[in-house]
Parts: sequence; structure tokens; C-alpha cells
Amino acid sequence: MGATEKSRAVGRNVPRKEGLDKVTGAAKYVDDLTFPGMLHGRTIRSTIAAGEIENIHLGFARKGFTIADCRDVPGRNVVALIELDQPCLAERRVRHFAEPILLLAHEDRERLLEAESLVAIDYREETPIYDPEKSDHCFKEIRIEKGDLARGFAEADVVVEGEYRVGLQEQLYIEPNGVIAVPENGGITVYGSLQCPYYVHRALRVLLGLSDDKVRVVQTETGGGFGGKEEYPSMIAGHAAILAWKSRRPVKLVYDRVEDMVATTKRHPGVIRHSTGVTRDGTLTAIKIDVLLDGGAYMTLSPVVLSRGVIHATGPYRCDHVRIQGRVVATNTPPNGAFRGFGAPQTQFAAEVHMERIAETLGIDSVRLREKNAFRPGDTTSTGQKLGRDTSALRVLREAVSRSDFRAKRRAYRGTNRGIGLALFFHGSGFTGGGEVKLASKASLELTETGARILVASTEIGQGTRTMHAQIVADTLGIPYDAVEVAAADTARVPDSGPTVASRTCMVVGKILERCAQEMRRELGGRSAQDYLAERGSLVVTKEYSGPDGLYWDDETYRGDAYGAFGWGCDVIEVERDPETWQIRPTRVTAVCEIGKAIHPVLARGQIEGGTAQAVGYALLEEVAMRDGRMANAQLTNYLVPTTLDTPEIDVTILENPYEHGPFGAKGVGEMPIDGPAPAIVNAIRSLGVDVRSIPATPERILEAPSLSASR
Repeated sequence: MGATEKSRAVGRNVPRKEGLDKVTGAAKYVDDLTFPGMLHGRTIRSTIAAGEIENIHLGFARKGFTIADCRDVPGRNVVALIELDQPCLAERRVRHFAEPILLLAHEDRERLLEAESLVAIDYREETPIYDPEKSDHCFKEIRIEKGDLARGFAEADVVVEGEYRVGLQEQLYIEPNGVIAVPENGGITVYGSLQCPYYVHRALRVLLGLSDDKVRVVQTETGGGFGGKEEYPSMIAGHAAILAWKSRRPVKLVYDRVEDMVATTKRHPGVIRHSTGVTRDGTLTAIKIDVLLDGGAYMTLSPVVLSRGVIHATGPYRCDHVRIQGRVVATNTPPNGAFRGFGAPQTQFAAEVHMERIAETLGIDSVRLREKNAFRPGDTTSTGQKLGRDTSALRVLREAVSRSDFRAKRRAYRGTNRGIGLALFFHGSGFTGGGEVKLASKASLELTETGARILVASTEIGQGTRTMHAQIVADTLGIPYDAVEVAAADTARVPDSGPTVASRTCMVVGKILERCAQEMRRELGGRSAQDYLAERGSLVVTKEYSGPDGLYWDDETYRGDAYGAFGWGCDVIEVERDPETWQIRPTRVTAVCEIGKAIHPVLARGQIEGGTAQAVGYALLEEVAMRDGRMANAQLTNYLVPTTLDTPEIDVTILENPYEHGPFGAKGVGEMPIDGPAPAIVNAIRSLGVDVRSIPATPERILEAPSLSASR
């Protein structure tokens, strides 16, 4: 029978599936686990940014230690991802500070740490490159063309140009990276804090030279990821597995906070340049954008980060004539990788600060400028994608302006130390272009005596995956939410439903599960689970991703439908400036997001609040201080993130405009909230008369920035 209004789960704030275990301490994180005979592992890393290894000196007695280097890799010494350019252990050449060279393991952790301090490495140093604008190694170049740029500039009355810079950002998940590798059954099992079990599975198969069935990856309870546990666990899992393979004993490898911050990936820094043609009435006629991202020493996921970045580079604005040129290049710094937003926060920061400057140049209201140019249903994006009925740019803009009393406050704050700024933004849900088709994700649903069990590789990293998936299945099957179980993300048990990234877990995997539940309901034909199982024995329904009809994407020309759906958001942020220190303190955020359908309103609100707070840090506080290619402030004492005292009041409004191909109309929600706050804050600083174009907007940068003309 169908779920009644009273019993339905979707749209209600049902209890989290893992909530009780977490609050009672029953949930087991990787460092809570132990195995008989287990060793502890450590990674010996390079202390230079570029050069060659000449000699390694071990200043300790080797008895009781397992020692491994690149010669101990049974398969291919690479971290398998997009390209096989990154070694799991350096062979001779060093390309960045903290590059892994040697592995040690011992059953006594104190002896292990002592031995680590007694390893010395001789190098022949080379001159490193830290400036991406001086790099001669391009990982990926993307060009997007729409219309005739020369014609667009010819139609313009004014051309506004600008350069914008964004810095590194550390994911700073609450639990550092950690894994345990256990040799068993002629293969290897890895338990770990991670986002993407099948990424790690593939990496270990290549590294160890094993068949699929000899590699098992199990996600342990995970204390946050934000993208930092998307690709990097393939590296740390490889190190633990090499030690376990050589010692034939379980090996636990858990980073301390300093190692995690020094060695792992971060958000790509970048330089974004805009040249925009516009008529006197504010119509955009031409948009030319150059995007340069610093990928660090190896490719990791940089091409995909660049891809999303350039597709979102115009912001949510229509223009007939567009050219976007994007490059991501190599430097001798630790590789950069996935981070919530995945390229879009960088480029939309530039787009929204630039829009504010266009309004200033024309002397027109910045809200009106956005209203005039914002995407509407039927408009086409820079890739030529025609937008559908679920396009909500104007709706979120007007709601945010009204709810925040933006115009009245902007007038009232003039001449004071208070400012107010706005940013309009959008974010594509799911993998870019044909990515979802290539992934061919699968999900399964198993009938149980009391209900159903979800089998997916999508991971719970704090965002509510298990809960939201169970809500979708429960209502589709017409059974109580409590009757739905969620199996552990274990590659020996669940199909490959793709990575837990890109705001795809709800919209894409949730839709596959909805289809599984629809088929299971048809198969049951009104029979109870007990009757069906007694008659047939078992029932497992597996479905593969099937995208909407009519979508087209050309990866060579970057033309077509980049995403199945976009989410839409608008932030208004109020700030106060300390007149003596020039410290900027956000006092209130009005965040309006249109996400299709809120499957679990409290969890969706939590995602918006969390992404907003994280972006406040990106905008104002989080300065990664690089010295000679290494992070010099890799401690929580001097890498500053927003605390509860720094986080302003956040007024969240969730709007719904259902996407017809999402489960119950849902789109993605997790990534989009980090796109808007940084430009909104910088635009608020502009309202104080300061021309800031780089983040983080520290007091030093604000003091160094030029003042805007008094006539403003």
C-alpha cells in the first residue's frame, strides 16, 4: 500500500539512520579498530620541492621493522586515477615537498616515531616552480565558445575588465585520513575513512597487481570529507597495503593533523581574468574569461575541477557571445584536488565581484543588473545547454533581496562601518557532461523479512546519505522508514554506484534507488515480504543509471548539456568593519537556495549552513601560508577557520522547483552553498569603499587594496 501523508518519509525530518550509534559512541571510526598482530605505519616524505633522491640513510636498528620503498610495489607504482602520472612512492625524482618516499611499520608506535626521526635522505636539488603563470606544463586546457565574441564587443558601449585571485583552502575534516590494510585470502582488505570505495578498489588493483575479487574496500564511519577524501585515500590506502603485503600483517596508517594538512590535497588556487562588453542599459553583449588554476605537482582530479570551473565561469547570466579559456598547470607544490564546489567557487567568486564592478561602472543598481541578465527558462548557457522550467535564478534573487531588506540596508549603511553585499550563483548537479553515462552507476535493493535493504557504494560522511536514501526507498515502496536498512559501503557486497561527490548522491543514486523500489513493488504485487520470500526465496533488484532522453554532450568541443539540472542560490551578507584593525566580521547571512525538493529539510538546511560557514572561512580567514613549497601553518593554532563565535546568524530559505528526473523532484544541495558567500562578503567590503579582488580578504589585504572613488 502507498505511504499516507502521515506515514510518508520524504519531506519529513526523520531520525538519522546512524544517529543513535554516533551519539552513544557505538559507531566505529578507523582508529577505533584493531586486528591481531597489527603494525602501525608511517610515511617518510621529501623535505625538498624539486630534485632527485641520491641516498637514504636509516639510522636505526632494523629488527622488528617492515621497511618498504618503490621496489616493494607488486604491481604498478602509480596512484590510478585520471592519468597514471603520480607514483605511490617516489622512485628517484621528487616533485613536491612531502612526496612519499619510504614506508616504515612496527608494532610499537613509539619506536616507530623514534625511527622516523632517524631517517635521513640526500638529494640533488633543482630549482622549483611555484608560480603557475611561469609553469610550462599544462595538465588540461579547455576552450568554450558561444556566438561571435568580436561581434559582442562591437555591440558594447562599455568594456569592463578585471583580475581576481583565489587562494588555497584546506578541507579540515574533523577526522584525519586513516586506513587499515589487512592481508587475507590471498588478497587485501582495506578499512578506511573515505568517500569513494571503488576509487580505492581500482587503485589497489593496479598497485598490487590483483584481480577484482582479491581486493576489498570497506568504508568505516567517516568524520567528514568535503572532497579531501575523494582521491587521496587511494594514496594512503596504497601505502598501508604495501606494508601489509610485505609484512603479511595488518597495518594501521592514521595521519596526525600536521601530516594531513602538509601532505594532502587542497582547493586549487587560481587567477581569473574577465573582459565584459555591456550596453549602457546593462545588457551583457560579450563575456571573455581566462581561468588559470594551480594543480600542484601531479594531475589528480585537476582536469575535472577545471571543467566545472569554466562551465560555471559566467555565473548564472545569459549572453550570446562568450569565450572561456581555461588551463590548469603544474607547479612544485603538493597536488591540489577535490574540494566542495570543485572549481565553481573559484570562478563564481570572480564572476560576482565582476558583476558588482560592472554595475558601479554603469552607475546602475547591482540588483537590477542581475535581474536584467539572470538566466530564465529557455535561455542557453555558455555550452549551449537550453535551461528548463526548473530555472530559478530570478526567484532566489528576489527572495533574498526581499527577505534581507537589502536595498534599505544598503542605503542605511552608507558612511558607516557596516556593509552589505550580494551574490547570485548556480551549480550543476551530478558529473559534468557525459560523466554519469561513463560511470554507469548501479544500485541494488534487497527484500528482507521486515522491509528492504539498500546496497550502494555511496558513503555517509556526515551529510545524511543513509537517511535520505532510506526515505526515498520507503516512500516508493510504501513501507515505514524504519523498515529500510542500509548496508555498509563494502565493495565485496555493494555494486559500484559511483563516487560520493558532485551533489550526485541524492539526485543520481537516489533516482536509481527509486527505480529499484518501483520494480520491487511491481514484483511483490501486493504480497507481503514474508509471503514473497517464503514463495520465491529472495529478491534483489539492481538498476543502472539511465539519463533523461535527449541530453547531448561533446567532450571535445564542450558543447551541449553539461548537467541534468542546476541548483540556484542567492546570498546576502552583512558585515562590520573594525575601524582600527580592519577586521571584517560577518553579522548576518540570508541564504536562499532552490534545490528541487528537500528530501529531509533539516539535513538540507544543515548542508546550506555548513557550506556557508565553510565559505566564510574561504572568504576571510583561511590563508594557507606556503613557504618554499610547503604549508608553513599546518596546525589549528595558525590555520584559522570559523568558530561558532566567527559564524554569523544564517537565515536559510529553501525553495522548491522540482526537477522531473530527480527522485521526488530533488536536485543536489551539498556543494552549491559554498559558491556564494565569498563574493557576497567581498561585495559587502566593496560597499565600504574598498576595491578587494583577492581572497582571503584578510585585514592586510584590505589595507593594501585601493579605495573606491568618493563619488561612489
